[in-house]
Amino acid sequence: MKRDSFSGRFGIIAAAAGSAIGLGNIWRFPYLCGQNGGAAFVLVYLFCIILIGLPIMLAEFSIGRRAQSNAYRAFRILSPGRPWYLIGVLGIVAAFAILSFYSAVGGWTIEYIFRSISGGISSNPTEQFESFTTDSYLPLLHQFLFLALSLGIVMIGVKKGIERSSKILMPLLLVLLIVLCIRAVTLPGASEGLKFLLKPDFSKLTGDSILLAMGQAFFSLSLGMGCLITYGSYVRRNEDLTSAAGMIAGADTLIALLAGVAIFPAAAAFHIEPDSGPGLVFITLPGMFRQMAGGMIFSTFFFILLCIAALTSAISLLEVVVSFCVEEMHLRRGRATALVAVCVFLPGALCSLSLGIVPGLQLFGKSFFDLMDFTSSNLLLPVGGFFISIYAGWILKKHITVRELTSYGAKKFSCLRVFFFLIRYLVPAAILVVFISGLIRN
Repeated sequence: MKRDSFSGRFGIIAAAAGSAIGLGNIWRFPYLCGQNGGAAFVLVYLFCIILIGLPIMLAEFSIGRRAQSNAYRAFRILSPGRPWYLIGVLGIVAAFAILSFYSAVGGWTIEYIFRSISGGISSNPTEQFESFTTDSYLPLLHQFLFLALSLGIVMIGVKKGIERSSKILMPLLLVLLIVLCIRAVTLPGASEGLKFLLKPDFSKLTGDSILLAMGQAFFSLSLGMGCLITYGSYVRRNEDLTSAAGMIAGADTLIALLAGVAIFPAAAAFHIEPDSGPGLVFITLPGMFRQMAGGMIFSTFFFILLCIAALTSAISLLEVVVSFCVEEMHLRRGRATALVAVCVFLPGALCSLSLGIVPGLQLFGKSFFDLMDFTSSNLLLPVGGFFISIYAGWILKKHITVRELTSYGAKKFSCLRVFFFLIRYLVPAAILVVFISGLIRN
């Protein structure tokens, strides 16, 4: 059976950037900036993107395109009879786990779009958010709607579904974010927020800040979860992987910085602390929009933006598992997508219920939601990323990687020596530090 593929470079960049750009860019990045010196954190983050993120991205793309298969089979093709396929298994498990709680949060964005359009943002956003998340059926209904949107796109296929939707959604996301940035910087007192984002405060930068920046760079680019291996398998042989990876990392970083421009000036204008944390999106910002002239419109824009970011990431996570089911279980794409969506909804529902009507649904002292988040983000992804760097640097034959990075000699990649030094030595060491520190902090 002939495999589907992306039609060209823009399709690759739009789809892979959509995978990388998610909820973490829109709220987690600004929140981490707020706690770790603003521009000082940004500088460290950019450093980590270049030295850690890009090498792993290139390694995953190379593995996927060379094998022309899903994340599990790719390692069986490249290293037959050896247990390296377990890296692919780990990625598929991580994608499934992340999608389970991610779909719950995606459902929240849909609810807040409806609330913004109807003018239903309460004067007490904390109480409103808690009332919604503890409702017996509303969170599950919106989670189902979010999964249905993702399912519909993936079911259509790679070129007609994932690529076409990404080509529409990613430019729309950028336009909405620019509109919000323009509105934010024109608010009275917005200059203080911009100053915070652009003027480094190195006194707030600690060793822990550097580890957080490395972790954010790693997770922001969708590394270690099989997404980029899967998407790499849909890239044609003549496409330049190195320039595509650079553009994807650039787009991911640009969106994160624009999110800071949209949030920090507005927060300064309404005297909101920039380190408001996880409640920033669903509690702090709705209260801010309620005070703003034209707040209903900009609140609607913001939550549509947030929903798009969540949706493009969810599509890539769903595709990792669907491609496995299609190629290993020999299911038709439509049937495989529906089966995976149903299987994801069940633990996703437990994640949602553990925050609301079943608060006793806990394991190891964490709610089921927090446990899925912690396990995937702090355990599965770092372990997967670590072994991908080891595999690409030491196990996979060097000439295979060189062929992929130079598009079989058609393109020139002058940083090959730098790439192999980073992927063999710096990247695994840095991931190991992030992994161990994450376990210690939690």
